[in-house]
Amino acid sequence: MFAQALATTPVPSKSRSTLGGFARTSRATPPNPQANSIEELRRGVAALAPELFGRALRMSRSSALAEDLVQDTVERALRFENQYRPGTNLKAWVHQILFSVFITKCRRNRRERRALDVLYSDPNAWTAAPAVSEMTALSPPTLRALEAIQEVYREALILVDLQEMTYKDAAEKLGVPVGTVMSRLHRGRRLLAKALEADRDASLVQCNMLE
Repeated sequence: MFAQALATTPVPSKSRSTLGGFARTSRATPPNPQANSIEELRRGVAALAPELFGRALRMSRSSALAEDLVQDTVERALRFENQYRPGTNLKAWVHQILFSVFITKCRRNRRERRALDVLYSDPNAWTAAPAVSEMTALSPPTLRALEAIQEVYREALILVDLQEMTYKDAAEKLGVPVGTVMSRLHRGRRLLAKALEADRDASLVQCNMLE
């Protein structure tokens, strides 16, 4: 049903029950990672839905929220299907949309601060206690850096620095000791700072080449 909706409507309507049922059914035939037409793209997105649900569930730790994330991801993928470059990796493109949707949802309930500027000026600021616990105004470089680090560190950063959970609540959510959460945060913040620095250096090199 969900796959049929993809093929017949530009943007599918919200339907948690339909999506949930699709997400829990057996996996469809794996999509061609390189979609060469809009129809192939829509079929590919439909086939990726169970996989997207699994990742959304790992990130959100909530079945209901995971279903909403996948639904929003599919809607955004179809809304901006003209931005997909035929022949490129469809799976990577859709997963990037999912991650962006998740971060956007996290940002909606937070106060905006200039944490990115703090991190650029002093990466060690996020390794101190108490840590700077606001990763607001997330720019594309920050999203890329967060996506690049290992999931075990990323999920700790998301829970504490994005969703503003206490160490104790994050530990309960992850099913690990508080000390493990603190260790992952310490390591994750350093990895994030390093990834941001590498991204910025790469951007500077590209700009210099264009001058």
